[in-house]
Amino acid sequence: MKALQGIEGQLEWTERSAPECGAGQVRIRVAAAGLNRADLLQRAGLYPPPPGVTDILGLECAGVVTEVGSGVTHRVGDRVCALLAGGGMAEQVVVDGRHALPVPEGLSLTEAAVIPEVYATAWLNLFRLGNIQPGEKVLLHAGASGVGSAGIQLCKVFGNPCWVSVGSAERLAYCESLGAQGGVLREEALDALKDFGPFDMILDPVGGKYAALNSQLLATDGRWVIIGLMGGRKAEMDLAALLAKRVQVIGSTLRSRDADYKAALLAELQEKTWLLFADRTLATRLERSFPIGDVEAAFAALASNQISGKVALVIDDSL
Repeated sequence: MKALQGIEGQLEWTERSAPECGAGQVRIRVAAAGLNRADLLQRAGLYPPPPGVTDILGLECAGVVTEVGSGVTHRVGDRVCALLAGGGMAEQVVVDGRHALPVPEGLSLTEAAVIPEVYATAWLNLFRLGNIQPGEKVLLHAGASGVGSAGIQLCKVFGNPCWVSVGSAERLAYCESLGAQGGVLREEALDALKDFGPFDMILDPVGGKYAALNSQLLATDGRWVIIGLMGGRKAEMDLAALLAKRVQVIGSTLRSRDADYKAALLAELQEKTWLLFADRTLATRLERSFPIGDVEAAFAALASNQISGKVALVIDDSL
């Protein structure tokens, strides 16, 4: 099969051995794969796959089931989207059957390909780890990102007013169109977030650069969930502020979670949101799709930080 690998900064669509399909697994003929910032980092050598996971890029995909192992409920021919630890940017992928969900009614395979990673990430960190309750206020840094776009919509649906930090007025308008109450431009008025706080929960893909400010923005018993380090891995801050407000600081990654944890998370996500995709209450926010032959352009588009929402790679447009 053909698959996309990123080695020392170079992308190569090359021949790789097709994986075996064992008990509890399904083989998917991939129609499209979602492109995420983690793929940019892996390409650059900064985010290696967990032990035992393929080095083929791609944390989410959608396609058609072509083979099933024993003990799974999927059937050959099912249209599914899947959460992966790697391997989605390939002509086929094998995955734990519990990590492949039916494509929500009315969505194309390309649209469905960009759901699993960002929505599972947003659900995990907002509702499971962040434990937000109806009415609690949420701050989403990088609000126009894929995870941010998902998070804003989930907050709106489940009754949590949210605010964002973004890079431009256009991206702030985009976030407000999804349901954000408002926000600030990170290079101009980040401190103005204090006017909207305090926040019960902050979802933070930035890390070090925002640490001191986040400690000031959080409410008593607030939760600060760190999912990335775009602003650096080190910070100097006053821990007394966290202590006095009983703040919880939670580090979170989804990729390295075990199979059972991911299966339970995806089952919960499907139960709570799948009908909302079908009736378009929730949207994939797929901004651009690229054929696999234009993979360099796709990576460049995401790296430009000008994309609001998601990018997909179309691998087989015949499905």
